Amino acid sequence: MINLNPNVTNPGQGLERLSPNAGKTSETPFAETAQKLGSMVNQVDEMQHGSDASIKDLLAGKNPDITSVVSDVAKADMSFKLLVGVRNKLIEAYKQTMNMQI
Repeated sequence: MINLNPNVTNPGQGLERLSPNAGKTSETPFAETAQKLGSMVNQVDEMQHGSDASIKDLLAGKNPDITSVVSDVAKADMSFKLLVGVRNKLIEAYKQTMNMQI
């Protein structure tokens, strides 16, 4: 059974109107995707640099906790593998698009 609240005057209150251009810039979907991929690459790069710094701190004796170092390295490795997988899928999609006949 559905219970309706009779005290609700405007069910869409607080929600912005949905329109095709709501919240979007004038960029093309390709440009948006390229920006997102660029930010993903930057995040992976920062994780790699962070794991390198934690390894150097461990070797220098500044950080005696090896568990956090292993965790940082594992996170950086997993994010890099994910990024490579996304890149491979994009290349595969590009090749399939190029092989399409018009």
